[in-house]
Amino acid sequence: MNEELKARIHSQESAGTVDGPGIRYVVFMQGCPLRCKFCHNPDTWNIKDGKEVTVKEIFDNIVKYKTFMDFSGGGVTISGGEPLLQVNFLKELFYRLKKEKIHTAIDTSGFVELTTELDALLYYTDLVLLDLKHIDPIRHKDLTKQDNDKVFEFLKHLQLGNKRTWIRYVIVPGYNDNAKYAESFANFVKHFDNVELIELLPYHEMGKYKWESLGLKYALDGIKPPPKSKVKEIASILHSHGLTTIGDLD
Repeated sequence: MNEELKARIHSQESAGTVDGPGIRYVVFMQGCPLRCKFCHNPDTWNIKDGKEVTVKEIFDNIVKYKTFMDFSGGGVTISGGEPLLQVNFLKELFYRLKKEKIHTAIDTSGFVELTTELDALLYYTDLVLLDLKHIDPIRHKDLTKQDNDKVFEFLKHLQLGNKRTWIRYVIVPGYNDNAKYAESFANFVKHFDNVELIELLPYHEMGKYKWESLGLKYALDGIKPPPKSKVKEIASILHSHGLTTIGDLD
C-alpha cells in the first residue's frame, strides 16, 4: 500500500453533519464529469484545480477527530466533485481508515466505470450516498449533460454486492417535483433492497454566486426553492410505497 499516493481535493470539513450519519470529516474531491444545473460547487468541476495532497496527509488530519466521530456514530465521507474519478487514492485512504475502525462513506453521482479498482474501494466502504439526479434519461441529460446508463448500472452493482446505500433526491422545481415523477421514482427505487432510505434535499440557490464568480451563467436562474409543502407531498408518496425518507419536513 502507498501512503504517498496523491490526489487533488477541493476542500475539507472537520465536523460535517449533513453527509451521512453522525459527525463526519468530509473531504471534497476535485473533478467531476457532470455539469449539473443545480450544482452548488462548480469550482470542483476541473480536476486540475484544487490542491494536491497525499493519503498520509489526509489520514493524519482525519484521525485527530476520531473521538468526535466515535461519540456521534459518525465517520468520514468523501464527496466532490465526483470522488470516484480518483478511485485508487480513495482505496488507499479507506484501507487505512478501516484499520482504525472509522466508518467510511462515499457521496457519488454514480457516473463511473465498473472496475476491479472500484470493487476494491467498495470493499472498504460502509455506506454509499448515491445522488440520483433523474430517472428519465432525457431529463437526466438536460440536468447534468450526461446519460444515466452508468448510474443505473452502478446502482445495480451496489445491489448485487448488497452495499448499504442511501439515495439523495434533490427536489428541483420544474424537473422532478411533481407527483407523477415521485411515483415513478418510488416504483424504480423500491426494487433495490440495499437502499435503506431516501434523503430529500430541496434545491437551493446558495451556489449561484460561485457560478457568477467563474464567469458562468447560472443555469437555474429564476427558479426558487420548493416550499416545504412540496417536500412533504413527495415524502408522502414515497412513504406510500414503503420507502423511508429523511430530510427537512418540519
